[in-house]
Amino acid sequence: MTEIASPPVTHGPRLNEPAPDFTAKTTEGTKSLADYRGKWLILFSHPADFTPVCTTEFIGFARHADEFAAMNAELLGLSIDSNYAHIAWLRSIEQNFGVRIPFPIIEDISMNVASAYGMVHPGASDTQAVRSTFFIDPHGILRAMVHYPMSNGRSIPEFVRLLTAMQTSDEHKIATPENWQPGEDVIVPPPQTATAARDRESESDGEGYKYTDWYFSKKSL
Repeated sequence: MTEIASPPVTHGPRLNEPAPDFTAKTTEGTKSLADYRGKWLILFSHPADFTPVCTTEFIGFARHADEFAAMNAELLGLSIDSNYAHIAWLRSIEQNFGVRIPFPIIEDISMNVASAYGMVHPGASDTQAVRSTFFIDPHGILRAMVHYPMSNGRSIPEFVRLLTAMQTSDEHKIATPENWQPGEDVIVPPPQTATAARDRESESDGEGYKYTDWYFSKKSL
C-alpha cells in the first residue's frame, strides 16, 4: 500500500509573539510595521476590491476610524489586488456611498504579507485572502486575531469592544467576562496557592471584591 506523506507542519503568526515584519506599497505610500510602533495597529484583509461584503466592512471601519484613533489605534487594510484597483474602489465607495476611507490599503499582489500572516486559506481560496483581522500592540506584539469566512462580514463594534477590553486588562491587570462593556465589573485573577485561595474568601470584602468562589471574583474599576 502506498503511503501518502503528510504535508509539513507550518503555522502562521501566534499570539503574544512579535508580529511578522513587513514593508509594502499602499494607497498612502510605502508602509512598514515599524511605522506603527508606539500605537496599536489593526491589520485586516479582505478577499477582493469591488465586492459587496467587503464594501460594507470598509464603510464600517471608516465610520469607527475616529473611535479607533482616540484609542491610539491605526487601521491598515490589505487584499491581493493592485494599488490602482484599491484607489478606484475607494473612489467608488466615496461616490456611491458618501463615505471616505481614511486609512491605507496594502497592495499585496505578491501575497508576501498575506502569506506571512496566514491570511490565505487554501480551503477557501488559493488566490484571495479570507477576512482576517490582527491586533498588534504598540510594542509590535500580536495580541489577537480573528478569521471570518468570505460569505459573512465582520462586526466592527466588536473590534472596538475587544480593543477596549485588552487595553483595560493591560492597564489594570485584570480579565474581562463574556461581552464585557466599559463600566461593568471585571474579573480578578484567581489565587495561585491554596493559602491565597483561603485568604481570598476571608479577605474579599476588605479588598473590595465581589466573591463567588475562590477562583471567581469580580470588582469594579
